[in-house]
Amino acid sequence: MSDAPILFEELPAGARKLGRVTLSVAATLNSLTLEMVDLLQAQLDVWREADDIGAVFIEGAGEKAFCAGGDVQALHKSSVETPGGPCDYAENFFAREYRMNYTLHTYHKPIVCWGHGIVMGGGLGVMAGCSHRVVTEKTRIAMPEVTIALFPDVGGTWFLNHMPGSSGQFLALTGASINAADAIYTGIADRFITSEHKAAVVDSLLAQQWSTDPAKNHGLVRHALRPFAEQSIAQCPGGQVEPHLGSINTLCDGDDIHEIINNIVSLQTQDPWLSKAGKSLAHGSPLAALWIARQLAENRHASLKEIFQSEVRLATNIVRHPEFAEGVRALLIDKDRSPSWQYKTSRDVPESVLANFFSDPWNSNPLADL
Repeated sequence: MSDAPILFEELPAGARKLGRVTLSVAATLNSLTLEMVDLLQAQLDVWREADDIGAVFIEGAGEKAFCAGGDVQALHKSSVETPGGPCDYAENFFAREYRMNYTLHTYHKPIVCWGHGIVMGGGLGVMAGCSHRVVTEKTRIAMPEVTIALFPDVGGTWFLNHMPGSSGQFLALTGASINAADAIYTGIADRFITSEHKAAVVDSLLAQQWSTDPAKNHGLVRHALRPFAEQSIAQCPGGQVEPHLGSINTLCDGDDIHEIINNIVSLQTQDPWLSKAGKSLAHGSPLAALWIARQLAENRHASLKEIFQSEVRLATNIVRHPEFAEGVRALLIDKDRSPSWQYKTSRDVPESVLANFFSDPWNSNPLADL
């Protein structure tokens, strides 16, 4: 086996080929590095123009994860090496990762994502951008960025704002874990297929007579996946978001974001999922909760292009600020789980401080040319 962090194969499929991508760093749960982002971008660019590639299949190595996110420790290192910025590695990572995410969202050829196991952060960004998103009985999805003073990026501003009711805002603020049924209900996945069918799914894709017409090829992917989804449907686990949507909408029905945060963290409940979500927000950064809510609110009607441009602005400002470095230190480096946040509550955050995260930190947005 190759030591490359991503494996690319072109598998014969009828008169054409299926491009197969394997995120291949199982030891780190296939977490994305800048090198991996660049490799994926370059291959997607090549395959986009290649007439003999009918479709793309993307998966993660191992059984534990599709992709557990980005290499946050590398981002932390970049942040603390140049406090106040520019933080070259981290800022390049965000800009190039979001460009790759935009490529996925706008790709004209079908891309099938096998979202098995842990799908978090940057991994969810990859999956959400694909045109055909499969989840399994082992899928575990979360964007718990509030706990490290980041925000649900990689297009999260787009797909969270398109979820039913207030579920997107709730998931963004709490980082609550969801499963395959939730992913389909909230629109970030398309089909549930049990993991035992994976090899047969790939074989079915290889058996299709791929065309040079992308629209026809999208139909062929649906034709290949549909029987496996029909066989699997009875084994889909019960979700959390749909049965809790009434409670979620009530909790997020506050006069302002401070009241919404208070509703969630002060909820007295025996429900384990809601209780865990509340505790996650309570232990998260109050400053991050505010920039998460503002990012969603200000971009509710933004285009996909505008969303990635706004995300790179916010991410750049965050990585230059000490709150992010402290969050990563407490959760992932020292692992004392006792972050020293700059503000005790969201009401303590001055409006001017929050506003600074939404102003341009450079003369030209690095994604201005999307």
